[in-house]
Amino acid sequence: MKKIQMVDLKGQYEGIKDQINNSFNEIFETTAFINGTEVQQFQKELEEYLGVKHVIPCANGTDALQIAMMGLGLKLGDEVITADFTFAATVEVIALLQLTPVLVDVDPRTFNIDTEAIKQAITPKTKAIVPVHLFGQVANMDAIMAIAQEHNLYVIEDNAQAIGANYHSEHRTLKAGAIGHVGATSFFPSKNLGAYGDGGALFTNDDELAHTIRGIVNHGMYERYHHDVVGVNSRLDSFQAAVLRAKLPRLDMYNEARKKSALKYDEAFRGIEGIEIPYRGGDYDTHVFHQYTLKIKDGKRDALAKHLQQEQIPFGVYYPIPLHLQKAYVDDRYLEKDFTVTNKLVKEVLSLPMHTELEDDQIEYITSTIISFLKNN
Repeated sequence: MKKIQMVDLKGQYEGIKDQINNSFNEIFETTAFINGTEVQQFQKELEEYLGVKHVIPCANGTDALQIAMMGLGLKLGDEVITADFTFAATVEVIALLQLTPVLVDVDPRTFNIDTEAIKQAITPKTKAIVPVHLFGQVANMDAIMAIAQEHNLYVIEDNAQAIGANYHSEHRTLKAGAIGHVGATSFFPSKNLGAYGDGGALFTNDDELAHTIRGIVNHGMYERYHHDVVGVNSRLDSFQAAVLRAKLPRLDMYNEARKKSALKYDEAFRGIEGIEIPYRGGDYDTHVFHQYTLKIKDGKRDALAKHLQQEQIPFGVYYPIPLHLQKAYVDDRYLEKDFTVTNKLVKEVLSLPMHTELEDDQIEYITSTIISFLKNN
């Protein structure tokens, strides 16, 4: 059995290295390192894949979220509602822009933002909702868009973990990230569509918003040395675009491999006392398993984690501390009774190795190790 890895980027590289190496050599020859042909072509190809009018590449996923809020013209003190159970980047950019983060609880099955909690959190100062498609599963976007329409709010999709997932709305099938007013994603190497460094992008069907964002990512310039809006320096370099161009035609295949591995995990764990396997809020296509995350019951999560470490089986605990309890984001407005789900999840969640190169014997070893531990402890 090969060494088990949480993410096997080297194994994935073996299948695309010739294309990537050729593209890198061409970039060295042309010296078009910033906004070169590779970036422009990737933009067009991702627009076609997602079915959106505009993709605007940028330097990383955190920038993408910040630029989305800048592009929408959110102002000091405006309230932005997002999930308490997610990575800090989502709330970080809200605070950086001196907006007011409003954290709410999540659904105990999908881990995605609780739509009823969104409704209860809306005030006259609320201007936007940021649903996070956590671990690869699309949030309840029909309900979120209906809430936004009723209250005249923007929806910014944090799609860093669910690129390629489908969402079947009441009327049509859309790609995750292409449903709200603007979507943001990360191309961090471990993502389902990952570069070999940092990278990100924004998606929108709004022509005016796309124009604004294109200026923001490039120092506020539409014409060189003419700064029409306050901007930042956030561009995707040509090497990262070349990697992403090699991977994009394979993204559905990569996601399919993840889903098949998830089903094998499911089969092994189904019916095992003390384990709750991931819930799918929609059909087969709505979860692309950026992470395969179990809930370990009866207070055994930390002991199991220690055992896995001893057995050299990698794992992740995403996320061990709720955002509302992080020192940077503590606020007297938050009451523990409003975060009962998140406070429980942080004690139960355990993510297992999940990547496109995962093999059956590795899954068998991982699952048998976990089952044996839980049965004997």
